[in-house]
Amino acid sequence: MKKRILAYLAYIDHMLESDEEQDWEKQAELHLTQIRFFAHERLVHLLVFILVAICTVMCILAFVLSSALMILPLIVMLFVLLVPYCMHYYLLENSVQRMYQQYDEMIGKTQSYFSMKKG
Repeated sequence: MKKRILAYLAYIDHMLESDEEQDWEKQAELHLTQIRFFAHERLVHLLVFILVAICTVMCILAFVLSSALMILPLIVMLFVLLVPYCMHYYLLENSVQRMYQQYDEMIGKTQSYFSMKKG
């Protein structure tokens, strides 16, 4: 998924920077479809991330309250899942936010439209 997101962002950035004639309304509509796909992916990963985080906290609390050493490997495994999920969700969130900016730029090519300055 990471390769797909980064490749798609680069493709749209290249399209926006090029001087090629484009049907920007059609491109914006296609871009909205991709935004919907990635936003859905983002929501699914947020839910899984929250679930793993809650399980991790519950296991830590169980370990603190019971001092059962059997829980430690589970805590470690959950942390091993939690860190990559956090990094992947961060990528998804920032990528979808960038896609919103790209959409604004596309619409701005054909009409006066809201846009945020980069920075």
